[in-house]
Amino acid sequence: MTFKKSILTLHKILGLTTGFVVFIVAITGCCWAFKEEIENTYNDYKKIIPQNKPILTPTEAQIYAKSVFPNNSIHGTVFKQPDDAIEVIFYNRQPEFYQSVFLNPYSGAVIKVDNHLSGFFAFILKGHMRLWLPKKIGEQVVGISILVFILIIISGFILWLPKRRKNLKQRLTFEWKPSTRWKRKNFDLHSVIGFYICSLALALAFTGSVISYNWLKYVVYKSAGGDKVPQFIIPNNINKSLVTDTNTAPIDRLIVMLQKESPNAKSFELHYPKSDSSSIDIEVSNSKGLYYDSDFRFFDQYTLEEIETPGIYGKYSDAKVADKILRMNYDIHIGAIGGLAGKIIAFLISLLTASLPVTGILLWYGRTYKRKKQIGV
Repeated sequence: MTFKKSILTLHKILGLTTGFVVFIVAITGCCWAFKEEIENTYNDYKKIIPQNKPILTPTEAQIYAKSVFPNNSIHGTVFKQPDDAIEVIFYNRQPEFYQSVFLNPYSGAVIKVDNHLSGFFAFILKGHMRLWLPKKIGEQVVGISILVFILIIISGFILWLPKRRKNLKQRLTFEWKPSTRWKRKNFDLHSVIGFYICSLALALAFTGSVISYNWLKYVVYKSAGGDKVPQFIIPNNINKSLVTDTNTAPIDRLIVMLQKESPNAKSFELHYPKSDSSSIDIEVSNSKGLYYDSDFRFFDQYTLEEIETPGIYGKYSDAKVADKILRMNYDIHIGAIGGLAGKIIAFLISLLTASLPVTGILLWYGRTYKRKKQIGV
């Protein structure tokens, strides 16, 4: 076997093995690309008429929302602008429970309850992450298949490389004539499209793998020179007892304090301490639709003294190059790093990636069927 024949055999075996998974992941990725923009067309309930009065405190929001789901755990409460509803997020891992209660920020009235585990985009996400299979099985199948897909992209590029420079134009364009047979057209669709999207498809596959595997996240971070812990770490309190000279609980003063510090922030997602020794953590979103430049801040729940975290998720201004690379991973994966243009590119690359397993299987079938027909099988 020559080198290219060996690569072709590997390419076919890996492609036939994982083609269905890659197709599903790519198609669902297309559908997810414009989730935020689509949802914004029908979520008017999240907007309210501003009033000249104080908004609910985190403690009050917690009490009002708990009346809806008294037996479930609150993950966090999101405070946005004066004309936005307060969102209280409930999440339990087992049994899986993920719903949001939207409150009027001035009266505490329940506006709407949103189940994040149902609906079109919940269905799409389950397909993208685990093929609608049980979580432990599906996530492993998808994760391994995308790692294999990276090898498919690399082997496909090697196969695409022409032996002679004069054949390069043929590999870059669709030179179809009325007499061109469908098998030739299918080959061109597979090879030409594969070449043009291979670098961006590789980026999407690799960033997806970083999301799936902590070991790969660690390798990427340390390879970039990172010196922190590539995890989200909530530090413990500094103090052990309540120190206050006011009737207002420290946690209820925090949002007002941060709003004054960061008046241009888009939202403040507050997470209540899980124990007496845990600090309060707040995600301050600085850009609409982006996650990497958010500030993750931690405060002693008794004194509101700010605490540093040993993890990479702290203040964005303190992030080093390696920290930023890892924090940008999700935004790169969904195309949000490039704004609307980036999402359009991610959508198109995902759509064209979904075509490759289809044209690849047709290519394999055509050659196999032709060979069998020639030998009279």
